[in-house]
Amino acid sequence: MKTVPYIVQKEFRQIFRHRVMLPLIFLMPVIQLLVLAFAADYEVDNVKLHIVDLDHSQASRQLVGQFEASEHFILTGASASGKIASNEIQQGEADLYLEIPPDFQRQLLRDGRSQLQVAVDAINGVKAGLSSAYANAIIRDFNAAFRQNYGGGIAQPAALQIETANWFNPEQNYQTFMVPGILVILVTLVGMFLAGMNIVKEKEIGTIEQINVSPIRKHEFIIGKLLPFWIIALVELAIGLVVGKLVFHIPFVGSLWLIFGFAGLYLLVVLGFGLLISTVTETQQQAMFIAWFFLIIFILMSGLFTPIESMPPWAQDITRFNPVAYFVDVMRLVLLKGSDVWDIRQHIAVMGGYALAVNGLAVLNYRKVG
Repeated sequence: MKTVPYIVQKEFRQIFRHRVMLPLIFLMPVIQLLVLAFAADYEVDNVKLHIVDLDHSQASRQLVGQFEASEHFILTGASASGKIASNEIQQGEADLYLEIPPDFQRQLLRDGRSQLQVAVDAINGVKAGLSSAYANAIIRDFNAAFRQNYGGGIAQPAALQIETANWFNPEQNYQTFMVPGILVILVTLVGMFLAGMNIVKEKEIGTIEQINVSPIRKHEFIIGKLLPFWIIALVELAIGLVVGKLVFHIPFVGSLWLIFGFAGLYLLVVLGFGLLISTVTETQQQAMFIAWFFLIIFILMSGLFTPIESMPPWAQDITRFNPVAYFVDVMRLVLLKGSDVWDIRQHIAVMGGYALAVNGLAVLNYRKVG
């Protein structure tokens, strides 16, 4: 093992020899974190609303006013015909239209009920669902206010009152939910790409033959090759956590030592996967494409953007072999919920087994003479 420090020193010199590498490794992930955290928004704002008011009463104007006051809707048009509103949605000029029937206020005062029509452009199912939910919430608020002021209403009030408490993310801030997961993705990208192209680069420039005939043992060579990227990825994670705290005010409820401990174990899996790719490819281009193929699957099925519980059963079974999903879950559990080692014991066991399997396969697959 005396040769490992020399290999590590050589790798660090080779990494930092090029001026472009430092911004690529340390600056670009920070920029990506800032861009993605602000862009990946679960909220739906600026929904284009078209109003068809066939009543023109005080009640209808009050309801329209509540829609106009909402931060989620933008009033883009008003007409006296449902056909015109339908054409607006057809042409993409409106996302949703609300039709208020004639005698809307009279029916509320006389019968205590009335009907409203809400039509939504449902090409984007997520946006349509949230837009409908926002519209229903505004109508419920209007109904409650109207009943209080006039003694009528669209629906009977509920007999029970429900008070909700949002634990671990009281303000329901999407950045609090997204930033820990985005950090996992950036650390994974850096670790897998750098490790995946490292040995392949030696093959391309012809130095792999010199290494193969040198008196360096296989495990020493692999440890010396991967250790620098393991350290760089942990530094990358530390920088990301600092940015997350200062810019996005991510709460650090749990232990940072536990985060870095699990990250170190997780990086053994990622780097081993990159090493395995490098042993079966001959060019950096091949390594990059194979790494990207697996990364796309890992990221999209990690639970970062869509809940794993909402996936089909076969997809949930595949996700059990997705290391990214485990680290995303651990980041959220520890940082936001304050989970301890016992709470994530299953994640640790799976990562440990995954690390042994992937690195063992990579070492066996790497051929060295001597």
